[in-house]
Amino acid sequence: MHVKVLGTGMIGTTVVSELAKYSIIDKITAVDASQDSIDKCLKKAKHPKVKGLSTSLNSDEEIYQVLKDADIAVACLPHSLSLPVIHAAIRAKCHIVDLVGSKIEEKMQLDQQAREAGVIIMPGCGVAPGITNFLAAQGIHLLDEADEAVMICGGIPRHPLPPLWYQVVFRLESVMGLYTRPATAAENGKLVELPPLSGLEKITFPEPVGECEAVITDAHSTAYTLKNKVNRLYEKTVRYAGHWDKMATLAELGFFDDTPIDIHGHQITPRLFTEKVLTPKLKGKSNEDITVLRVEVTGKKAGEQMKFIWEMVDFYDHERNITSMAKTTALPAMLLAHWIASGKVKEVGVVPIENVIVGDRFEPFMEELQQLGIAINFKKNSM
Repeated sequence: MHVKVLGTGMIGTTVVSELAKYSIIDKITAVDASQDSIDKCLKKAKHPKVKGLSTSLNSDEEIYQVLKDADIAVACLPHSLSLPVIHAAIRAKCHIVDLVGSKIEEKMQLDQQAREAGVIIMPGCGVAPGITNFLAAQGIHLLDEADEAVMICGGIPRHPLPPLWYQVVFRLESVMGLYTRPATAAENGKLVELPPLSGLEKITFPEPVGECEAVITDAHSTAYTLKNKVNRLYEKTVRYAGHWDKMATLAELGFFDDTPIDIHGHQITPRLFTEKVLTPKLKGKSNEDITVLRVEVTGKKAGEQMKFIWEMVDFYDHERNITSMAKTTALPAMLLAHWIASGKVKEVGVVPIENVIVGDRFEPFMEELQQLGIAINFKKNSM
């Protein structure tokens, strides 16, 4: 079984290193435009079955050429490459596990093509979207009548600094949409769009995190797949108190706009300018981070009102020497690739994670995540 991992940043390198431990995987190719990044990945993996391939992935044909001899691919790439990679994977008849959950409607339109190619396309397979999705699905599955599902997640610094109390774990551009893009949610069986930065609420996690704030953000595929199974469903993203108000002010002033403006004869978008200004201010004083997650599902079971709660507070992984966000994003995707390789997942088509890791598959997947170092606590309350 040949797996190609597209992108050899911290997440892709983690996927490569962990997949190499499984005997069913015969060969892993680490793919990136940067040879230096590939070399670092190979050095960390330290495994004879891992090889590197340097290519730009700038065109559909280049991506197809990469995937045509692979059985499975794990895409750890920017959002802009997600759809091109999926198109190429279908053409190459290569299963794909994709970290990106955006543009789900466009991806679902490719379902029939993926079925005809005999491959599974799994979008949004990280932590959020990803883990949050299948926890919500399982909570709904356990109830006779589901009233509400709330998915709450966020990556925050272990040692926050003013003025924004946040640090960039990957690239700032990957989170900029949170401040400007309407959020898709589900209410009464219908999709709804909620304003960006709406639904601000205080939320507390166990120490050392303490009090935070959360706003509604995009629910990705779950708004589509679960909308007819629960009365209300939405996702919230967590930051330390004060962050959202400051970013809302910048958004209101136009600092995140995409329309170019003229500065002394040079055209530049306010958003790009803001990214350049803020990025060095959001480095933090250490790489240590925390990923917090809470999924709450309420409804009725055997006539009794119930609430199911899953919670995770995960820290920088010193053993692997990677951020918590990289670990909790990479390992679910890596594990899904292994499950596909071992025949535990046999579906074809465009299949979001919440349609796979639910029911009988839920507990085994959770157990394997626990063995890999992702501990998620569960409790249920009568209401």
